[in-house]
Amino acid sequence: MYDIASIYSARSVDDAIRALQADPAAVVIAGGTDVLIKIREGKLAGCPLVSIHELGEELSGVTQAPNGDIEIGPLSTFRDVTYDKIIRANVPVLGEAADMAGGPQLRAAGTIGGNVCNGVTSADTASTLMALDAQMHVKGPDGWRIIPIGAWYQGVGKVALAHDELLMQIVIPKAHYAGWSGHYIKYAQRNAMDIATLGVSCLVKLSADKRTVEDARLAFGVAGPVPMRALTAENGVKGMALSEAVERIGALALADVNPRTSWRASREFRIQLVSELSGRALAEAARKGGAQI
Repeated sequence: MYDIASIYSARSVDDAIRALQADPAAVVIAGGTDVLIKIREGKLAGCPLVSIHELGEELSGVTQAPNGDIEIGPLSTFRDVTYDKIIRANVPVLGEAADMAGGPQLRAAGTIGGNVCNGVTSADTASTLMALDAQMHVKGPDGWRIIPIGAWYQGVGKVALAHDELLMQIVIPKAHYAGWSGHYIKYAQRNAMDIATLGVSCLVKLSADKRTVEDARLAFGVAGPVPMRALTAENGVKGMALSEAVERIGALALADVNPRTSWRASREFRIQLVSELSGRALAEAARKGGAQI
């Protein structure tokens, strides 16, 4: 049973914003794969809901702007993202990460917007969007604003989205993906339908001969209270021979992470995963970029 006080089906984005303004207790629901679980568990019991499920025309789909930026509507499901031609051609690592969320039923209903708006560090798309340095375009009563994803996550379950604002687009600037290749690794207790014990996403830009790391981005989920970039590791491997970078990036990343012990894994085990999986992710990202490794 679901204890829901009321549900309002918004007719437009502006209508949804007005509904949220009118009720400080209202909770946005889209695919419902996260919100309904919280209601059933009692965390959001008795809450009023504002549904944006029917706003697909305004809030779903993937497009490429004339300048090459990729614009992802937040109501795009995980499956939409995985199989979108623009994603596959330009940022396949994001599609691969989306394809690791839950099972087929969840991926058909859950949305990428919900995955980042719930503020959960284990969200499968979060670390890859961090590595891509995505921009979050939101709209509220006072208009639009752009929030870099590095400023989006503000604590456990908290994001930089006001109560009466909606996420409108997730934008990946062309400069953040052109010339880069990437790979995402999800370590979990089971091979499918499980929450990540650790997620690591690595992007790399290689030299013309594919032997040197010109630039790298490394991001983690569940290595701290929020998804995070490993800036020490990124800066440490710039200009380094690829083979050496693969060996060293994991140790460098330990200066950036702060995992905790939970019932899924100990802090020590997660540190070991950071150390091991960072190099594997870099090696595979480089291989996808044409390196012989």
